[in-house]
Amino acid sequence: MTDISVRISGRAGRITLTRPQALNAMTYDMCLAIEDAFDAWQHDPNVDLIILDAEGDRAFCSGGDIAELYATGTKGNYAYGRKFWADEYRLNAKIFAYTKPVVSFLQGFTMGGGVGIGCHGSHRVVGESSQIAMPECGIGLVPDVGGSLMLALAPGRVGEYLGTTASRMKGEDAIYAGFADTYIAELNWPDVIAALENSGDVAILETASTTPPASALEAQAAEIDSFFGGETLADILNALRASDSEFAADTLKKMQRSSPLAMACTIEIIHRLRGPSLSIEKALDMEYRFTFRAMEHGDFLEGIRAAIIDKDRSPNWQYADMNVPLAATAKMLRPLAEDALTLERTT
Repeated sequence: MTDISVRISGRAGRITLTRPQALNAMTYDMCLAIEDAFDAWQHDPNVDLIILDAEGDRAFCSGGDIAELYATGTKGNYAYGRKFWADEYRLNAKIFAYTKPVVSFLQGFTMGGGVGIGCHGSHRVVGESSQIAMPECGIGLVPDVGGSLMLALAPGRVGEYLGTTASRMKGEDAIYAGFADTYIAELNWPDVIAALENSGDVAILETASTTPPASALEAQAAEIDSFFGGETLADILNALRASDSEFAADTLKKMQRSSPLAMACTIEIIHRLRGPSLSIEKALDMEYRFTFRAMEHGDFLEGIRAAIIDKDRSPNWQYADMNVPLAATAKMLRPLAEDALTLERTT
């Protein structure tokens, strides 16, 4: 297929996204092709590691290709979206648990579905142009593709902040927040990839790494913790509204662009995940409860309409006053019983 290049080069399984004109947004077929490659290489003695990268300098992967989700959902066909998400989440779990090193090179935009394929591997490389984010609340979804796990594991209350504001992380911020591991000057990436192919040895990454710049996100951590320490969206909004700080004003402005229902559920998911039972499986299960219902009961279709279809940037959100009833959050996150996510491949 023309959207992705899958091959073996030297000791490495190579997966390159080749849709730079679409910021390497991931289609359903690309998702399945990546999974096929991971399955094929798991027990291949000729493959020591997997390298994920992408063509173009603007994006590793800007997210999932959501045009088809909108086209089917607006016709009342929710099954396509549910299957898309279930299959994508299965791939996210597979990358997370993979027994061979998975090295991803995350230039430019790495957002949403791009985080799902690029940030669950064992070695995540960023550089000068990297911008990583979980912007799902802006289209009426919760941070998914296993992103809620990473938000729950982020320092302090940084996860709540990133999940509800869609704030973009530079490479150094992503390392601080746990979305990346290694900072390497992008000029050196081709040579590093060639060395990985030749040797199959990830120790090369440490040799090539440089100290990242100071993280602006880390510098804001104390303020983030003070405002995002509440149990609910209402608690957080009250804290922000009570402050006259520039940070609080900027944060409120960002949150006003997002679906209140999605933000309330994002906070609830992160809080439920924290603790001894935290796992990728639990995170994906919680996310799928929301995405399964997102078209029929959530703000997803309206969010896509406003951002992608009509581009009027004026979504008509449920609970536009930001007063989200606890019952509404509970409804979106109820267990799905026989529709619950399964991570076994059936086709």
